[in-house]
Amino acid sequence: APRQGDLKATLQALRETLLPIIDALSPDPKASRHEHGNAPGAEQQADLASADQPARLAPPRRDGPLAPQPAVEPSLTPGEKPLAIAETLLDQTSMFRAAQFVGEVIRRVYQDVGTAIEQHGASLDVSMLLGGQIEGRSLRLFMLYKAGNFIEATTDTPYLQIGEHKYGKPILDRAVTFKSDLYDALKLGLISMDSTMRSNLGVGLPIDVLVLRRDALRSELEHRIEAGEPYFHDLRERWSAALRKAHNDIPTPPYRAKTT
Repeated sequence: APRQGDLKATLQALRETLLPIIDALSPDPKASRHEHGNAPGAEQQADLASADQPARLAPPRRDGPLAPQPAVEPSLTPGEKPLAIAETLLDQTSMFRAAQFVGEVIRRVYQDVGTAIEQHGASLDVSMLLGGQIEGRSLRLFMLYKAGNFIEATTDTPYLQIGEHKYGKPILDRAVTFKSDLYDALKLGLISMDSTMRSNLGVGLPIDVLVLRRDALRSELEHRIEAGEPYFHDLRERWSAALRKAHNDIPTPPYRAKTT
């Protein structure tokens, strides 16, 4: 019997008493091999058993260093394609593949949290623009939707918009073409933004501007338009005056009520 107060000896005696009882109660011999055996594959066998009967296996012994356990991959539903953790947007080899990758991420996020968000009365709506160029390839612009699908700007549709655009879109439809000068296109974009801001109080400054030329592989201009900026203020005043002048220059409709 251990001496009074000898805690280590007391615990050792208790352990030697309980271990045979625990081993006898364990119905799966593979759990014993997990603790005592040295054969290759013993730990893997025990891991497989623990998935079916986690509560019935004997606890691991603590009289030695803990053996490293293999990493466990997250479980996937049948047919589900795992999304590589190490893969990023910068790993894509083309802008088209980059758009596909972002679409896959959108779908995965919706699968993970979409239902929970909708149960709280909110919606997981996504619309985003993805544009750029990889060296040696074409400069491309895509618009992605909630389902992860996307469309691309072309010679027939030379611009794409997200957000509130119904007030400013007619200006772009009438004036922007595939051959428009880059900075003329920027001016038209700012006029379009001004029209939207005039008609929708929920849209306002600042406006972030980025200009990227084909094959430059770096932005030519990055600028933020804040309230009170002289050029944007002048553009708004000139556009308003031009609309008023155009309205006044157009003849009045000849339609009149017939008089007898």
